[in-house]
Amino acid sequence: MNKKARGMIVILSLTLALAMLSACTPAATTTTTTTQAPVTVRVAGLNGPTGIGLVKLMADSDAKTTQNAYTFSLTSTPDDIVAQVSSGQVDIAALPTNMAAILYQKTSQNIQLLAINTLGVLYILEQGDTVTSLQDLAGKEILASGQGATPEYAINELLSQAGIQDQVTVTYKTEHQELATLAASGQADLVLLPEPFVTTVLNKNPKLRIALDLTEVWQKVHEGKNESELAMGCMIVSKAFASQHPQAVKTFLEEYQSSVAYVNANTEQAGALVAQYKIMGDAALAAKAIPNCYIVLIDGDAMQKTLEPFYQVLLDANPKSIGGKLPDADFYYVP
Repeated sequence: MNKKARGMIVILSLTLALAMLSACTPAATTTTTTTQAPVTVRVAGLNGPTGIGLVKLMADSDAKTTQNAYTFSLTSTPDDIVAQVSSGQVDIAALPTNMAAILYQKTSQNIQLLAINTLGVLYILEQGDTVTSLQDLAGKEILASGQGATPEYAINELLSQAGIQDQVTVTYKTEHQELATLAASGQADLVLLPEPFVTTVLNKNPKLRIALDLTEVWQKVHEGKNESELAMGCMIVSKAFASQHPQAVKTFLEEYQSSVAYVNANTEQAGALVAQYKIMGDAALAAKAIPNCYIVLIDGDAMQKTLEPFYQVLLDANPKSIGGKLPDADFYYVP
């Protein structure tokens, strides 16, 4: 066989082999890849410290630089948020810590505690300089607001721990604003108020001063006993939403943590955002109030260790304040 014939045989053999290989190879299919739109996280906040901690996240969301897509709603009353949560209008919401426990029981455990976002925002203001410790309150009258809520239980616990509960008269006004107006006009010498009312009052009445920071007092009273903090504000999440969208919840916590860190480190810029989103009307006052608001983000196991002893204090004071019993372990969102 000559060289040309051998060459033709090789070519025919290769052609046949390629044809057989093609027949054995599955036909290529055309697939269409669809990108699922990110879930929109519906967040409800309160006009106050919990809302202040959200402002950088709100601004980033408006600028479309967040990983999650968000909608935000702000209100002045926790009851409005309870209604939104109960009706399924929001996925994540800010509430006082005791109301979160109540809502957990009322919704048949359909919400979970996502994070503590504010510690105590309570301060005793004095027109004078006679009060520098809890014991100095003996024999005095304090005008306060927040009866039937955390402020009442907190001051009662501290006075009881100091052994002077029977020696102090606490007279309650209906609203924080009512008491703030009295203090600002010089009609009250000793008051218990939360931020941001404290900063507003001090700005209007320079004769008043912060006599006691109840967060610091609480820490000293409970030092060495438990890891309790005067944890007054929190974020909750719908249990169904957390189960269906764990990555969105994880991302929210990361982006919220960044917002909290920004607010605490950049009070002037954060104050401008607080005014922009109408949480407070005055940017300068908001900037002054931020350091006193104890804006934090405590989640996971640390959240549970911090809150359980605090809830025990509330339970001992009034079982109804946390829904009749201590929340069980499933209340705490610990992924």
